[in-house]
Amino acid sequence: MTAAAKSGFRAIAFDYRGYGLSDPPPEPQNATFFDFVDDLLALLDALSISKVFLVGKDFGANVMSLFCLLHQERVSGFVTLGVPFMPPRPRTYHQNLPEGFYISRWKQPGRAEADFGRFDAKTVVRNVYILFSNSEIPIASENQEIMDLVEPSTPLPHWFTEEDLAVYGDLYEKSGFRTALQVPYRSLDAQLDISDPRVDIPALLIMGEKDYVFKFPGMSDYIKSGMVKTFVPQLEIVYLHEGTHFVQEQSPDEVNKLIINFLNVHV
Repeated sequence: MTAAAKSGFRAIAFDYRGYGLSDPPPEPQNATFFDFVDDLLALLDALSISKVFLVGKDFGANVMSLFCLLHQERVSGFVTLGVPFMPPRPRTYHQNLPEGFYISRWKQPGRAEADFGRFDAKTVVRNVYILFSNSEIPIASENQEIMDLVEPSTPLPHWFTEEDLAVYGDLYEKSGFRTALQVPYRSLDAQLDISDPRVDIPALLIMGEKDYVFKFPGMSDYIKSGMVKTFVPQLEIVYLHEGTHFVQEQSPDEVNKLIINFLNVHV
């Protein structure tokens, strides 16, 4: 946000409902990606913004994908990090992964709550950053929970400080993880009845070459073969050689430069 503002852009970031400082939805167990899409549209309307560039990380890419499909006229271009544009179709990769696959575990009502509930929010966030900065998909054994995959003595990634962790931990102490488990994990199969799930607007995908997402069945082919460009013809893809799933925190200057250049080209 600071880099964008210093480059002359108006930068706005908001917490999705149920995250950070935002109020939770009235029925967290029924929240979907479409609620977040509606919130984004309402925010633009409330601020009288007719058209924007969107930047989304991880499941934020799913929100961007849906928003662009439903409200393409409001988008000048979009950037996703760690996850590409995905058409709204049921995910099937869990069928080719063991039962201990983290998404399969976290989709089960009550399972992640019990797992996370053994620790304070700061410890959960610490474990998430350690797990998802690796190049392998987190998969637990049959009698193991996802949080148990991290030894308490494991250090944080060198680019994520204890001060960063304190800020994130405090936010999750307030919000909890109830909505965060519902969206994205328990609403991943949200579908949209659209015959041509294609968005013909400028787009940029930034991926770390060591991102564990490439290990999802079919994901590497989807991105590297150019199949994703079937849905986003104007997509540019940039790979960061040492990048993990947290490229924006691991290499902030490089990521900022890529995003600002994209904005300047397409503004």
